Amino acid sequence: MTSASIKGSLKTAALGLVAGAALVATAGYAQQAPVVVGPVAGPVAGSVASAAAQLPDFTRLVEAVGPSVVNIRTTARMPSRQWRGSMDEEMLELFRQFGFPVPGLPQPRRGGPDAPSRVVPSGVGSGFIISADGYILTNHHVVEDSEDVLVTLTDQREFKAKVIGSDERTDVALIKIEAENLPVVRIGNVNQLKVGQWVMAIGSPFGLENTVTAGIVSAKQRDTGSYLPFIQTDVAVNPGNSGGPLLNMQGEVVGINSQIYSRSGGFMGISFAIPIDEAIKVSDQLRSGGRVVRGRIGVRIGPVNPDVAESLGLERRNNGALVAAVEPDSPAAKAGVQAGDIITHFNGKALESVSDLPRLVGDTAPGTASALRVFRHGKSVDLPITIGEVAEAAQPRSQGDEKQGSAKAEAFGLSVQSLGEAQKKELGVRGGVRVTAVQGAAAQAGLQAGDVILAVGQTEVLDHQAFSEAMQKANPKRPLSVLVRRDDWAQYVLIRPQD
Repeated sequence: MTSASIKGSLKTAALGLVAGAALVATAGYAQQAPVVVGPVAGPVAGSVASAAAQLPDFTRLVEAVGPSVVNIRTTARMPSRQWRGSMDEEMLELFRQFGFPVPGLPQPRRGGPDAPSRVVPSGVGSGFIISADGYILTNHHVVEDSEDVLVTLTDQREFKAKVIGSDERTDVALIKIEAENLPVVRIGNVNQLKVGQWVMAIGSPFGLENTVTAGIVSAKQRDTGSYLPFIQTDVAVNPGNSGGPLLNMQGEVVGINSQIYSRSGGFMGISFAIPIDEAIKVSDQLRSGGRVVRGRIGVRIGPVNPDVAESLGLERRNNGALVAAVEPDSPAAKAGVQAGDIITHFNGKALESVSDLPRLVGDTAPGTASALRVFRHGKSVDLPITIGEVAEAAQPRSQGDEKQGSAKAEAFGLSVQSLGEAQKKELGVRGGVRVTAVQGAAAQAGLQAGDVILAVGQTEVLDHQAFSEAMQKANPKRPLSVLVRRDDWAQYVLIRPQD
């Protein structure tokens, strides 16, 4: 299954979900002797006892971890006229009781002229205590856009929590309650986690607090198209588990339960957890500064598929990141990175997939002198680069463009037009041509009107004239790779000549 198809079916397991998990410091796990109830005759007794001896007993883990588990409920302010909708009070109360968002109603908005308004339940999730003075880790989507965040401990004490910081990219949030001498979790080593090992989750699926589920690690470093690779398990995770801990058999947190793969909205045997080492790095920054500072180089990237790698002469197929566009005046532009380059290494580390680059760059402090290795025109080129800082920027608005020059490549079934200045600014590219019509080989390759061609082979195309020159050099009897931008994604497309 492709990353895109996985990403399309991922469901967050909270915000309208339920409460909490966490762990407390615990001694190493010691397996208890199996208990056989009633007489079992003959060889069956031995086989049953043998099978039971191989199964883990989670009793002591649950007893140790339970006090660190918290339930998180959030509220939001919503105009009264929107809250009622067409639902009767009995149905509304059911949704309030379980903390689920009311279907068919718009998302709550802060401020605005609408009045009167009321504070209503907006969701529930889980969390776990990481410090005795009240710091708690959970998911960003659990506390996002909340009016109030309420935390309930296992001893039924309730606190109003303060959101210290929240990071949408990693889906990690740090909140704090005013309390002392709280039981805390122990943090495990994700690198020691192995596929096939037993793991356990604690949370409040569908409002059922402190529910324990268990399973095994199905995969590590699972790439779903998100910023971080996930720990994949078959532990049952449902709405309400979000933000709760994934635990190893030593009672240590190795992940934060975050998402599920589902076609029904419920658990289907595949769940995903954020690796705890990544979450701790985020929480440390949130605790010290309230936000996460990330490095950037200013490129838009896409995957490298086998056909394109072969056509460009790249030996390591499916590896690296294809540069779709270079932002003007960005660190990448100053370093000489070009659209069509394939970035294969960052600071000497080979990129196993396209998702490696944003994470490696993001973890690098702004101002750090670094190095890129790119594959360009059949050769590897090393480029020194100084890392910039990610900053929130307003999306530029499209403006009407003057009429642009056009060109055709009839042998490949393409008609194109140069990008105007406003279009280039909106896309964050130096140049390119927009596809105005496709037929024949181009249509068969999947190109569409509206696509933007940024390069032919690894030759950057800045306007229709550059496109014409590149196409004149192309052999109409051989496959041609073109770098295509569509929406916010870019990749090479192989146009095969028709007989």
